[in-house]
Amino acid sequence: MSPSTVRAVLVAANSLASLTSAGFCIAGMIRPGLALPKGMAVNGGTHLYANAYGARAIPLAAVTLALFAVGDRSTVAPVLAVAGLAQTGDFAIGLQQRNNGMAISAGLLGVLHLASAWWFHMR
Repeated sequence: MSPSTVRAVLVAANSLASLTSAGFCIAGMIRPGLALPKGMAVNGGTHLYANAYGARAIPLAAVTLALFAVGDRSTVAPVLAVAGLAQTGDFAIGLQQRNNGMAISAGLLGVLHLASAWWFHMR
């Protein structure tokens, strides 16, 4: 596969991942109980966590998408590395909370972002 094809696939995959992350974030801010395991009640802490997550996830997704739109190759790798580390943190939270959906999705997105950061850095 040519480097330009790999780049296009990585841009598309990371853009979709960023949009998905922001979408789940917005859904969680609207209905914080969506991220909770069955049987757990929504409380003030749940609302705080959902809003704090939104304060991080939405701007990070926006910056990632903007960099791809502008085509600034010099900053793509560091921003994807930050996004990957944020997803790795979400993965750890998902494991701790025994929230398999969160752990699996954040783990996969973390690997995608970190591997893509490496690829962009090497190019």
